[in-house]
This record gives sequence, C-alpha cells and structure tokens, in this order.
Amino acid sequence: MKHTPLDIYDDMPRAMKAYISHNGFHFNKKAFECAVKQMKRKNPASGKLEAIEPWSKEQVEELLVKYGVTLDNCVMYDAAYQANWCKADLYKSSVADEAHVALFIKDTLDDADGSDELPFRYWLQKCVALGMPVDFEDLM
Repeated sequence: MKHTPLDIYDDMPRAMKAYISHNGFHFNKKAFECAVKQMKRKNPASGKLEAIEPWSKEQVEELLVKYGVTLDNCVMYDAAYQANWCKADLYKSSVADEAHVALFIKDTLDDADGSDELPFRYWLQKCVALGMPVDFEDLM
C-alpha cells in the first residue's frame, strides 16, 4: 500500500523540486554517479577508507540475471545504487558473495512493506546527516 510521504509538505529548494518532479525519489544516471562517487570502503590492509570501483547499471543487471534474480520494483538506477551501497558497506562481510548481493538488492527493493523510494531517500538522509549538500541542478 502506498502512503503519501510527509516530507512533500516541506519547503524544498527549487532545483530539488524540479529533480523530484522529473525523477521522483529515484536515481537518474547523474544522481547515481554522484552517489557512488562518494562511496568508500575500509581497506583491511591499510585501515584507510578508499573509493570503491563502482559497478555500472549494466553490470548490476548482468549480476541479477546471472543469479536468476528478477526485480518487481526497479526504477531507473535504484538497483545499481543498492548494489554499490552493498559493495561499499556490506560486501564480503555480512553479504558474503555476489549471489547474496543480488538477493540483497531484491530484498531491499521488493520489500513488501517498504517503499520503492527508500534507496534515494536513504542517500539524501545520509547526505544531510554528514553535512554534504546535494546540488540538484547538476543532477538534472
């Protein structure tokens, strides 16, 4: 069941409203590229944070096909974002291998009591929490 998000009543910057009116709360290609550029993973050897080598949308689609995972709620670049978020923060830890990355994507995007907007909203909230402004004009 869809619910109206409460934040639609908040005053948003004009560029953010324009982005959302065109894309909804979903990743277009530019937003996806901006988000994954920020992703880092701790190198166990050095203990330092390093940028990940992101998977492209096409690579993620191939991964899903390889492991027989079909998504019911895949919008634009949301699955590619989820895959890279998993790669940066969970892969080879609580998510052991690529087959489980594919299942993670399905579980998070097709969550029956979730929202298909959660990946984008998660990223926005993380940016807010970390004090990282989002230039929505650049994402159009």
